[in-house]
Amino acid sequence: MPRIIKHPELRREELLDHAQALFLTHGYDRASLNDVIAAAGISKGAFYHYFASKEALLEALAERFARQALAGVQDVLRDPALDPLGRLNALLAKSRQAKVETAAEAWALFETMFRPENLVLFHRINLAASAAFSPLLVEIIRQGVEDGTFRTFDPEGVADIVMQFGMATHDVIAKAFAGGSDADMDIAIETLERRVRLYEIALDRILGLPDGSIRIGEPGYVRAVMTARRANPSVGTDARPSKNR
Repeated sequence: MPRIIKHPELRREELLDHAQALFLTHGYDRASLNDVIAAAGISKGAFYHYFASKEALLEALAERFARQALAGVQDVLRDPALDPLGRLNALLAKSRQAKVETAAEAWALFETMFRPENLVLFHRINLAASAAFSPLLVEIIRQGVEDGTFRTFDPEGVADIVMQFGMATHDVIAKAFAGGSDADMDIAIETLERRVRLYEIALDRILGLPDGSIRIGEPGYVRAVMTARRANPSVGTDARPSKNR
């Protein structure tokens, strides 16, 4: 039978599908590159044509999550009934909803980022999210400046600050995971809830808005995302890094 040649982008997406399934089932550390290659039914040489490493696979999965999240907010961006403040809050609300709905799966894939040895990987994955969402934030903020809703001289800088909020919570989450107890998690949730309120006030001030205008969080949001980590049995296990990376 003739050999089936697939389009490179289709093959790449299939590799991501296999990697995601294995990481979800076994955990990122327990699933090796050899496992991914075997599941995909390709050679090592073919795999390395698409991804340089296991970490590169995880980065690509993060980029795919970001693209999917981006697709989920297009209705907000195109809604003519929303003013810039309404559009920004609607974008943040959509982001919260997506994080809650995908939290268990996301933790299974990305919890490894919060280990001390993976800080560089954490920053690289956050850059993928920033690349997807910063242009949207800049566009909304510019619209708000033009119509007088927002008061800032640097829309790009404000967008960068918003994207930095997630990176600023790294140490709080990492400490909770390292502790591992319910008490550690409760402390982390309380800390994150305070941080969210602080970030909301900071963003209001930066944009020249009354306090309470921007809603990054909502009651129960942080707890829903953080405790979803326990929903997947592979998350939080004593997984050791695989030798076949």
